[in-house]
Amino acid sequence: MSETRKPRTQRQKYGEELRLRRIAAGLTQEGLGEVVVCSPTLISHFEAGRRLPKPDDAQRIDRALKTDGFFARWLEDLESKYNDYFAAVAELEQQATLIQRFALSLVPGVFQTEDYASALFRAYRPTYTAEELDEFLVNRTKRRRILDGPEQPVIWTLLDESVLRRRVGGPQVMAVQLHQIADMAEAGRLRLHVLPYGVGAHALLQSHLTLMSFEDSAPVAYVEGFLTGHLMDDPALVAASQTSYALALSDALSQQESLALVRAAAEEYEHGQQ
Repeated sequence: MSETRKPRTQRQKYGEELRLRRIAAGLTQEGLGEVVVCSPTLISHFEAGRRLPKPDDAQRIDRALKTDGFFARWLEDLESKYNDYFAAVAELEQQATLIQRFALSLVPGVFQTEDYASALFRAYRPTYTAEELDEFLVNRTKRRRILDGPEQPVIWTLLDESVLRRRVGGPQVMAVQLHQIADMAEAGRLRLHVLPYGVGAHALLQSHLTLMSFEDSAPVAYVEGFLTGHLMDDPALVAASQTSYALALSDALSQQESLALVRAAAEEYEHGQQ
């Protein structure tokens, strides 16, 4: 039986090509770093796909490796509008056949309405420009394309009841947001479950979690915190994450009960009862 390979992002492919071209040129990471005017550690980050070089760095890499602008041109296609820690996740979402999400306190970004997302942005960024807000909303809209394509992944969405109760943007914003999630579940675009407060402690109480599975690659897990995120492909860590998700899902309401709870919460917002 052949070993299941790990999913590779375009950033990782860029880094692997850089490593191969560097070795072919007879340069160490230290040697390339001297020419690019950066540390060997940064070169190692480039080669692992953890970071991308800046345009000036890519041009110096091309000169050092005599690659005729190859890495500078490729870089233009890789520059992401997302934070470095999330860029690889956004790319892998496009390749996944199954996405299982757990949200602890907020509606997952891919399902957020514009008003809900705007309220979050304003809370995170006390000073901002209209252009920055527009760019943020455009990026959120682009991520939603995974819900509309002909080969959209199967999506499971597990929400802690806190997601329903935390008022983001005001009652009407919450009402519209919750109705939209319920509409998507009823239309078959996602499988929706809620972990009610009555469950008490559950297996995912400490963290947001996303699991992604692929047709021809090993699964991955992603956890996120304040200004940071961690993408895991270690089989033991991924398996532990899958087990925790399954345990939490076993404590959740059925989809029918979850839909009823989400609709009820939306109606309470509409009538000023929340």
